[in-house]
Amino acid sequence: MARTHRGLVLLALLPLGFLVVFFAWPVAAILGLGLGDGGVAEVLGQASTWRLAGFTVGQAAASTVLSVLAGLPIAFVLARLKLPGVALVRTIVLVPFVLPTVVVGLAFRALWPDGGVLSIVLANAFFNVAVVARTVGGLWSHLDRRAEEAARALGASSWQAFRSVTLPRLTPAVLSASAVVFLFCSTSFGVVLILGGGRFRTLETEIYLRTVNLLDLSGAAALSLVQLLAVVAALVIGALARRRRETALHLRAAAESVRRPEGREWWVVAAAVAVLGLLLTPIVALLLKSSIAGFEGLATTGGALPVSGWDAALRSLRTATDATVLAMCVGVLASVVLVSLRRLPGRFARGAGETMDAALMLPLGVSAVTVGFGYLVTLDDLPGDLRTSPLLVPFAQALVIIPMIVRMVLPVLRSVDERLRQAAATLGASPARVWREIDFPLAARSLVAAAGFGYVIALGEFGATSFLARPGEPTLPVAIAALISRPGELNSQMAYAACVLLMLLTAAVVMVIDRLGPSTGEF
Repeated sequence: MARTHRGLVLLALLPLGFLVVFFAWPVAAILGLGLGDGGVAEVLGQASTWRLAGFTVGQAAASTVLSVLAGLPIAFVLARLKLPGVALVRTIVLVPFVLPTVVVGLAFRALWPDGGVLSIVLANAFFNVAVVARTVGGLWSHLDRRAEEAARALGASSWQAFRSVTLPRLTPAVLSASAVVFLFCSTSFGVVLILGGGRFRTLETEIYLRTVNLLDLSGAAALSLVQLLAVVAALVIGALARRRRETALHLRAAAESVRRPEGREWWVVAAAVAVLGLLLTPIVALLLKSSIAGFEGLATTGGALPVSGWDAALRSLRTATDATVLAMCVGVLASVVLVSLRRLPGRFARGAGETMDAALMLPLGVSAVTVGFGYLVTLDDLPGDLRTSPLLVPFAQALVIIPMIVRMVLPVLRSVDERLRQAAATLGASPARVWREIDFPLAARSLVAAAGFGYVIALGEFGATSFLARPGEPTLPVAIAALISRPGELNSQMAYAACVLLMLLTAAVVMVIDRLGPSTGEF
């Protein structure tokens, strides 16, 4: 047992060390500068601060509920049904998640010129339907259908069987997806900035305003503390809910065969088609805005862009690859440690696992402005001065990807039947061989899904990258934002053309992942 504990400590050092150096240290440095200036107590005592916090939590909660309701029908179609065009559905659902927030904000503003709360909620849900559909659908495709069929044989309707048998077993994935969506929505930046205007602001946009425009570090630090406390509270609530409601799932090594919809399942298909239609509306608007002149402009240099749009696209692909490899190494190792801690007896191991799980989610809830400025303040103390390194952007993007990888891989690893692992250990298999022969085959689909999803997240990441990318080396999302901010019809056409290029790159990556991985229920 002592050897097991030492091994877990050594395994945990890499993900925790990465989190400390590339997240906790930069954020603490910025908060320290703000606290040192004074005035934090005054900001915390203002009623406007708590109105900002209330609006941030309220719009994030509404967007999360809408994302779950819209994502579940698509998850069912991806996981259980055999229909023409399912592969295309898988691609369409994922494309909105990778679009730069600035572009999506402009697309929704064309639909709602006056902006407002409803447009903000719909835009955030537009981004995050993929999180629910893919995460829940991935676990759903693993579930043994025999329990549901037994309930139907005993007289339960399809709705009763879903509510009493399937939904409880999907709860870990639903809660995990909801926690990620809530954190994404609560830290949404471009959408709120464009659609909210001066009337509606969140903690994220206010932190940006105070840091970049007003240089009010003390006010930004105070708001960062409020944001951090809200995120920690959400993570604790989510962890408690998962612990109370998580059940022992018996996953099958291979997904059962899909089938055509029957009876009332066609209503679910209709709901999924309606959701897809709503997701396609902003995308079609972007396609209509693009032009041949815009694509021709991307092939040239000068003007608003120091490089061509194609060079920016290639840089996005390289940066996303580096970030995904780094995030997979850290995220999968962290997931293995969390599962191992959960299987150990005693409250200390369980508490350590829950604390580490929550810590890994924190980067999603802290302003990208805070992290970006923290890098510029602290990383010059490391050997080699990472502030001038091309790896700086992949490190920042990996921070965004790691929580998603953990949330996708962890529920599946926790759901592996412990009796299989015990049987292998009884036959003399070492812990490494148990992982290789038992855990890895069952988790392989989720690992492929996590890598693909992480890659497309990195392709479209804008918040941290916009502060850290070198002026002459923009990624494609940064290039799009630069084009939109410049006046002129050609710049606007180039921006929309670049957005179409980003969507095509995303679709190509998703289709490759689908070919490498399973054909149903995964990314």
